[in-house]
This record gives sequence, structure tokens and C-alpha cells, in this order.
Amino acid sequence: MNNSHRKVRLLTEGALCIALAEVLSFLPLYKMPWGGSVDLAMLPIILFCVRWGFAPGMVVSFAHAVFQMLFEGGIAIGWQSIVGDFLLAYTVLGLAGLFKGKFVPAAVVACFARFLVHYVVGATIWAEYMPETFFSMTMTTPWFYSALYNGAYMLPDLLILLVIGVILLNTPAKKYVTGQDLA
Repeated sequence: MNNSHRKVRLLTEGALCIALAEVLSFLPLYKMPWGGSVDLAMLPIILFCVRWGFAPGMVVSFAHAVFQMLFEGGIAIGWQSIVGDFLLAYTVLGLAGLFKGKFVPAAVVACFARFLVHYVVGATIWAEYMPETFFSMTMTTPWFYSALYNGAYMLPDLLILLVIGVILLNTPAKKYVTGQDLA
């Protein structure tokens, strides 16, 4: 594949993965009351990062972050929440590109990084909205509440991604998931 064809393919795949991620974000399996949902939106972004690597992955993740910020429905309480819960939280998915060709560690790192951003934002910016009880437990610190709240959708997201990824890695699609077809 020549360099020009490779660039066109990268741009096309990036645009398609962003579009698919946006569509999948509108089809949540479960939605949390103050934002966050269990859906498949991270799958195309992480797949792109695994195929193309860190730099293209960060660009696509940032574009996804901007679209999430614009289309999420306004679940933000100020510019800090917009920057943290949208721009930063979705851009860190690009860290999956550090694990080019390796879906499982890429998904784990990307999801953990996104969880960490939501966790810090939740414990600091959203702290004043902490309920007295959550999951039938008394909440005494916003750090514990944020871990429970964000873990309630990020952990199922990660598990679903890993199941789908392991299935894909054990099919002929493996060469496409790992980017072997790009060589």
C-alpha cells in the first residue's frame, strides 16, 4: 500500500469509526441519572487506536470527545465539567494506541484512563451533588461516591468491550482488529 493510499485509508477509517461511535452512543444499554452510560461507543474508537497507533488514535479520540460534548445532551455543570467529563475523558481513549495490535491491554488502559478522569471530576466538581445514599450505602465522601458511580457504568463497559474483543480476536477478523492488514 503506497503512502497516499494509506493516508486516505487512515482518514476514512477514522471518520467511519467516529461516526459509528456517535451512533452507538445514542443506543445505550443502560444510562446513569447524572451522565454516563453502558454502551458500545468506545469499541470503534479503541479498534481504530489498536489498528493505527497512538498519534492517529489521539486525534480520532479528541474528535470523538468533541462530538460527545456536543451531542450528549448538556449533562455538565460548568466549563470544568465540560473539559473534564467530555474533552479529557474521551480523549484519553487514544491511549489505547500505545498498545498497537493488542486489543485487550489497549481496552483496559483506555477504560481505566477514562474512569480516572471521570472519578476525579466526579469527586471534585460533582461533589456537591452527592446523595446521602447510593446503592443502599451511606455516602460519606465524594471520592467513594465517585468511584461507585463511575464504576457502575465503566466496569460493565470494559467487560463488554473485552468480551467482544476476545471474540473478534478468535475469528478471521483478528487481522483487521490488530491492524495486520495494514502491513
